[in-house]
Amino acid sequence: MPNKTIFTAFFIVSILLLSAMAGPLNIIQSVDALKGQGVPTTQYGSGTKGIVCGDKLCSEIKTEVKKKEETKEEKKEQVKIEKKESEKKKIKDKAISEKSRYDELSLPPRTIKTGTITSTQDPGLGHENHQLAIILPPSEKIYRGMLTFTSSEKVQLVALHGPLKSGEDKGQVIWSPDGKTKYALTFVPLNTTAGTWHFAGNALAVHTMNEDPFTVSYSVAYRERTLSDIVKSQTITSTQDPGLGHENHQLVMILPPRIPAYFGTLGFSASENVQLVALHGPLQPGQVQRGLDTWSPDGKTVYALSLMNLESSMGTWQVTANAIALHTMNDTPFTVSYSVAVGQ
Repeated sequence: MPNKTIFTAFFIVSILLLSAMAGPLNIIQSVDALKGQGVPTTQYGSGTKGIVCGDKLCSEIKTEVKKKEETKEEKKEQVKIEKKESEKKKIKDKAISEKSRYDELSLPPRTIKTGTITSTQDPGLGHENHQLAIILPPSEKIYRGMLTFTSSEKVQLVALHGPLKSGEDKGQVIWSPDGKTKYALTFVPLNTTAGTWHFAGNALAVHTMNEDPFTVSYSVAYRERTLSDIVKSQTITSTQDPGLGHENHQLVMILPPRIPAYFGTLGFSASENVQLVALHGPLQPGQVQRGLDTWSPDGKTVYALSLMNLESSMGTWQVTANAIALHTMNDTPFTVSYSVAVGQ
């Protein structure tokens, strides 16, 4: 076969081989991806670059970032709100503290009185065979002070609270000169010939259960206080104790929680034996875990609790605390008449 013929044949075969290879190459270059069945989008192949980010849809990542940003903003806003509430509380506490100081500076002058008197027949109904020496007569204001005395025989101490309104005598011990004007009676069986007594009430006296007169010499220092939110003479029926864990108990809140602490004297007469309650605080975070007895209305605001079993339905109490109350562990209400005065 001549060389020309061989060359021509080789050339034709080469052309055919190149044509066969060119077709598939063009097909491969033009294909990106096929649209999946059931996918609700008109974008596929290279058009999905803005939709798929790694192993997640870009929209999902944007949503997560947005939620994180919103959470951060919410936390910042919550911190701002808590800070504002804290500042408001500080301002309120400061105002109360300043008012307390003002109230104490503006107290009426203290009266100091010394005397010696002989008792007379007790004018109270049912007390006709008893003797009474009135130190401070009934007043619409509250006497608060201290009595020191010596007597010719053993005596009891008396403070009156009232007069009571109609229907307020509900089991507490009552003293009345005529059956109409009624006072709740705090009767302290001191049964000694000498002593000292911190008192609060609408009247003050010394008493015996004998028919024979006695003589008493005394010195008394007191202020006669006008009624206010920290000077009270009231009769109240208890309600369910709002403290967590005290749901089956009864409570009368005499002076509600506040900063600064109260310093005062309480005289009372209740329809049953009561416990004395003083609250201290509120406690700071971490202080609650130190083995203290505590009281809390909501589980967040927590006070240290002084709970004293008086085992009596009446008495007087000189106390310093952030709140003052009377309490029973019964679920039935009790009634208490009391006088309380706060200040130096």
